[in-house]
Amino acid sequence: MLLIPALMIFYWYSRSQRKKALAQFGQKEILSVLMPNSSSARPAIKFAVLLLALASAIVGIARPQFGSQLKTVKREGIELIIALDVSKSMLAEDILPNRLEASKRSISQLVDKLNDDKIGMIVFAGEAYTQLPITSDYVSAKLFLNSISPEIVPTQGTAIGAAIELGIKSFSPQFVGSKVIIVITDGENHEDDAVGAASKAAEQGIVVHTLGMGLPKGALIPDFSNGQKGYKKDSKGNTIVTKLDEQMLQKIAQAGKGLYIRANNSQVGLNALFNEVSKMEKTEMESQIYADYDEKFQYFIGLALFLILLDFLILERKNKYLKNLKLFGDRK
Repeated sequence: MLLIPALMIFYWYSRSQRKKALAQFGQKEILSVLMPNSSSARPAIKFAVLLLALASAIVGIARPQFGSQLKTVKREGIELIIALDVSKSMLAEDILPNRLEASKRSISQLVDKLNDDKIGMIVFAGEAYTQLPITSDYVSAKLFLNSISPEIVPTQGTAIGAAIELGIKSFSPQFVGSKVIIVITDGENHEDDAVGAASKAAEQGIVVHTLGMGLPKGALIPDFSNGQKGYKKDSKGNTIVTKLDEQMLQKIAQAGKGLYIRANNSQVGLNALFNEVSKMEKTEMESQIYADYDEKFQYFIGLALFLILLDFLILERKNKYLKNLKLFGDRK
C-alpha cells in the first residue's frame, strides 16, 4: 500500500514538470488553439482510477475475511494394518533390489494413495512388534517405514501367526468399520499356526490378504557379517536357498477371506490389493465442526478488474464526437 502515496508524489512531480515544459514552449492561449482536444482533467481521472484499481487488487490479494461460518468435516474410511516380514530371507534378491526394499517402496506408494483411511504397521520375524500404531498421520508412517530393517527384530524366523494376532489387537477398539490386514512375506513360516490366526481374524470381521514376496525358484540370502558380501549357509555348510511358499500364503488368505497375490519384478502387487481394499465399505471415523471466516477477496478483485476496464475506456484526449459533453470538467 506504500506504493499509493509514492505513485501520487511521482505523478504530481511529472505533471508539474510537464506544465513547466509547456510554459516554456508557448503561451497557454496559443497552445489551447493548437491542441483543441487536449484535456487537463482526463489524465488525472485516469490516474485516480488506476490507483483505486491497484489499491483494490492489493486488498484482494491480502485475502480479507469478514464474519464466520460453521463447517462440518466428516472422515470416512477403513483401518489397515500392514504386517511386514523383516527376516533375513527378505534380503534375497530374486525381487529387485531385494524383497524387503521392494516391499517398502510399494508400501510407500500405497501410503501416498490413502486419504481418510488409517494405517498401522507391524514388523515380524521370529516375533512380531508394532512399528507404527494405527494412525492417519501419513508423514509419520513413511518416516517409520524408512527405518525398517532386519536388525530391528532381535529374533529371526517367520512368525506369520504372531503378526496376524498382533494385528487383530492393533485396531482402534471403538472402530466398527472395515478392517484389513495385509501380510507381506515370503511365506516361509516355521513358528506358529498362521492359518488358525487368519481364521480367528475372519471370525472378527477382519479380512486378511497375503502378498508373496519372492519367486518360486528361490534365491540365495546375502550375508554381510564378514564385511564382504557372501551368502547364508546352514549348520552343514550348505548355501541356503529361500523359496516362496505360495501354498502357505494361499491357505492364509483363504482362511482370512482375503486374496493372495504374488510379486514379481514388474510389479509388487500391493496396488492390486489396495484396489480391492478400496471397494470395501467406508465408515465414518470422526466428524469435526469448526468456524471459518468468510472470504471477501473476490469483491475487491472484481472491483479492480472493473476499474482497469474503466481506465481503458477513458481517453486522455477529448473525443471529437463528444467534446461538447463536459463530464470531466475540462477547461478550455
